Amino acid sequence: MFFLNLGMGEFLALFSAISAGVVALYLLDKSRRKQTVATLRFWKPADMPSQVQQRKRITQPWSMLLQILGILFLLLALAGVRIGQQSTGTARDHVLIMDSSAWMGARLAQRGGTLLDEARVQARAWLKTIPSTDRVMVVRADAVAAPVTRFESNRTIIEQAIRETQPSASALNLGEALRFAKQTGGGGEIVLATSGRIATGELPSPLPTNLRVLTVTGPYANVGLHKIGLLRSVTDPDAWEIFVTAKNYGPEQKNVTLALQFAGTPVGSKQFSLKPLSEQEATFVFKTRAAGVVEARLLSNRDAFPQDDRASFELPNQRQLRVAVYSTEPALLKPLLAANPNVSATFLAPSAYTTDLKEKPDVVILDRFAPPTPPQQDSIWIEPPAAQSPVPVTANYTKVKITSWTSDPILGAGLRTHDLELDSSLGFRPSADDITIAATDSGPVLVARPGKLKTIVMGFHPERSRVKYELAAPLLFANILRWIAPESFRRWQLTGGNVGTVNVKLAPHTDPAQVKVLGGDGSIIPYTIDGDSLRFYSSSPGTVRILTGERESVYSLTVPEVGDVMWQIPTNVKRGVPRRTPIENIARDIWYWLALAGLGCLLAEWLIYGKHRARLKAAAQAARPAPMFERKAS
Repeated sequence: MFFLNLGMGEFLALFSAISAGVVALYLLDKSRRKQTVATLRFWKPADMPSQVQQRKRITQPWSMLLQILGILFLLLALAGVRIGQQSTGTARDHVLIMDSSAWMGARLAQRGGTLLDEARVQARAWLKTIPSTDRVMVVRADAVAAPVTRFESNRTIIEQAIRETQPSASALNLGEALRFAKQTGGGGEIVLATSGRIATGELPSPLPTNLRVLTVTGPYANVGLHKIGLLRSVTDPDAWEIFVTAKNYGPEQKNVTLALQFAGTPVGSKQFSLKPLSEQEATFVFKTRAAGVVEARLLSNRDAFPQDDRASFELPNQRQLRVAVYSTEPALLKPLLAANPNVSATFLAPSAYTTDLKEKPDVVILDRFAPPTPPQQDSIWIEPPAAQSPVPVTANYTKVKITSWTSDPILGAGLRTHDLELDSSLGFRPSADDITIAATDSGPVLVARPGKLKTIVMGFHPERSRVKYELAAPLLFANILRWIAPESFRRWQLTGGNVGTVNVKLAPHTDPAQVKVLGGDGSIIPYTIDGDSLRFYSSSPGTVRILTGERESVYSLTVPEVGDVMWQIPTNVKRGVPRRTPIENIARDIWYWLALAGLGCLLAEWLIYGKHRARLKAAAQAARPAPMFERKAS
């Protein structure tokens, strides 16, 4: 038994002082005696003051003893008495690294349970071998190292952190975990409970000298999906190209079947014969514009880690842009609109114009025509009447040359033609918010007005001027439609991969200001751009969208990441659970029992010897009823 908060001298000094005070109070208590007399003639004259004598002895020793015992127990509780042998060594701080990577969820066929269950058993066994005064920090390590507790001596908290550790979806970054433990440790051991399967990376050199590895032995064979990519075909917008890669992580050759389904319907399959530590890729092509779920699954694959045998992706709906063209010469505009398979055009006469169409178009094109009521959709005005133009007309030019194009990345993409001559064109006076797409030395001739309803006003006809002989004509019209409805021209690329760090190759000359990385719920995910490479990190399974202008890449990070490397533990590293340290019997706190005993002694003294007992007795006598008949004296 030993004190945790006070020394023996301090405890004896406090107890002696308080006990002496209690004894003094009992000795200095003044006594009074109550006398009952028959008449006043028995009273003595009060010529001398009455003498008050101090007690020479304690009349209630048991009351005093109960009070002293209560004080003794309370002081022992405050001193922090512990039962057991006190450790004579210096307390140390240990770091316990629990491997919480995805592979720790692999099943153990013979023993049952998972690799992580075995790691928990070994971690608890190691915990019993260290002195109770030592502190332990529990760290869960997968792609990142995250401390779960501070340096804690309470074994209940430590065991709870060990018990609640669960497999994640990423591989173990052993180098980062050891570097974190080395920077945080406090003189004790760095204990690593792991199966040894880690992600490719650099390890600290040299390894920490105080490292101990609790090796968890288990299965090594595994075949799983490694990468999946889905891309809209460049030549056929209705077709999807799908690339699936399967990998054999084990030491033996495996034969598996890959099956692909869309909306529950099989669309392809392939047989794989995977050599040890190798991967193969299969390519599928199928057509659909509808949204649906694509699922890739490895069949006839019975291994200890089935979590990476299946992956699913939700394909977006590729909707065509509906365009209504009001023109007296529809043949002029048909080649421009038919060149883009993402555009569905309907040609109508100006007299058929109405705002109450059953199927409202996305874009309205008005060819040399101004309707009585403005359209309720995005619109393109070609040579509008000067009095009804959305952008004020300032002049009517003849024989002018386009000398400048806009620098807008969408409207001006690829437009580099200079000195393009126009036979005739309207000149406009744009507002401060308008975008001048094309201008001559005399003024703007092509203006875009952003807003809730986007508007394009062209002062010349692209098929009635010399522009039709230039590559700028179809390119200009495609840029205008892409600016009005970018989602209809967005190129989709879906990638299925592992949770963790993702590197994305950006297209050349990508504007960093247009890059956005969003989570499945629309939240912003931090990222870095180094040259033409974008990098971000995702700690949990989910969907990540990368927007770069007209291109959208969707990363479905649902496949668990399995480490590529089996770590060969150096021979100089300590392994396994050490022998139990025989320096102590585990000390236990008993302060709460001592506090209860002290309070019990004080309560018993008050109930037995308190002045309230005399008051209760007097009240009981007063409440006793008087006799009904009194005997008469003879």
